[in-house]
Amino acid sequence: MDYIHNRAELIEHINDGVEEAKEYNPDNWREDLHFHLFNEDYYIIGTYRAKQWLGDYAFNAIEAIRDYEQDNFGEVNTDFSDPEKIVNMYVYIAGEHLMQEMGLLN
Repeated sequence: MDYIHNRAELIEHINDGVEEAKEYNPDNWREDLHFHLFNEDYYIIGTYRAKQWLGDYAFNAIEAIRDYEQDNFGEVNTDFSDPEKIVNMYVYIAGEHLMQEMGLLN
């Protein structure tokens, strides 16, 4: 993933999550960190907010999701008619890439 939409915002979300994880689970703070940050709850709630967050990047996000799901699952399952689902799946994927770049995932 060459470009990550709202990169600084997502990095801030990761850093906040790392601090919280270290506070509550200092010995195993990395355990399931990606799941807790990007899959346990929605990153964006609401169609309007999701559309605003995506902006002109919507089709790029859809392409990134399609490629990721096809490569990892052999099929695409995300409902592309729902902006909230697009944002949250995109953020899941982008979060994984950023966490790898940051050395937080193996």
